[in-house]
Amino acid sequence: MSDKLVIIPTYNEIENIEAIIRTVFDLQKDFHILIVDDNSPDGTAQNVRQLQEQFVDNLFLEVRKEKSGLGTAYIHGFKWALAKGYEYIFEMDADFSHRPSDLVRLHRACLDGADVAVGSRYKKGVNVVNWPLTRILLSYGASFYVKLITGMRVHDPTAGFVCYKRKVLEAIDLDSVRFIGYAFQIEMKYRAYLKKFNIQEVSIIFTDRINGKSKMNSAIIREAVFGVFSMRLRSLFRKKSF
Repeated sequence: MSDKLVIIPTYNEIENIEAIIRTVFDLQKDFHILIVDDNSPDGTAQNVRQLQEQFVDNLFLEVRKEKSGLGTAYIHGFKWALAKGYEYIFEMDADFSHRPSDLVRLHRACLDGADVAVGSRYKKGVNVVNWPLTRILLSYGASFYVKLITGMRVHDPTAGFVCYKRKVLEAIDLDSVRFIGYAFQIEMKYRAYLKKFNIQEVSIIFTDRINGKSKMNSAIIREAVFGVFSMRLRSLFRKKSF
């Protein structure tokens, strides 16, 4: 059995799901994949079930009743991974904005000492392809804001391409994680930071999706902007339990 699990949350990713699964399984490393699907009406889960007939021992599927947010999908996946005994648990998008080949580099960073390896768009300048300038400024500005408020020296705290060692997820109270949108990514890194885990960034090139529709909206942005400040306040007043 592999000790590496890639969690991919999906909602209406029928245009990408088979290609991303096959590309991960074509890597030299022995990765397993867990798809956490929010009952996609476009047939994403059905496509995965068909692929499970070919990838019997390394492709897994969890289908939730409805679309419930990125954060809760990952929490669901984290708990599944811990129960199954995986040592390295990865987050990755289904839309090829994260290059599957970089999974190997994130894993190597953890083998070399990182507890959390972050696929970073901003470690070496701005490595983003096909984003409009306004979105780059918003994302880069959000990263600066998070560093300012939290004190974390992570260049890309909103990154969703991450490898966690098992011990990190075991140390975090997953049931108390509040955010469900992209701010979830900030909160997970901040909780790891407060617990003194070694967070390292691996420079990647991020390419905006070609197929499918982005899940970004104004509510997600508001959660990230206003939620970070409240998260910081909670951590100051609840140091032992945060």
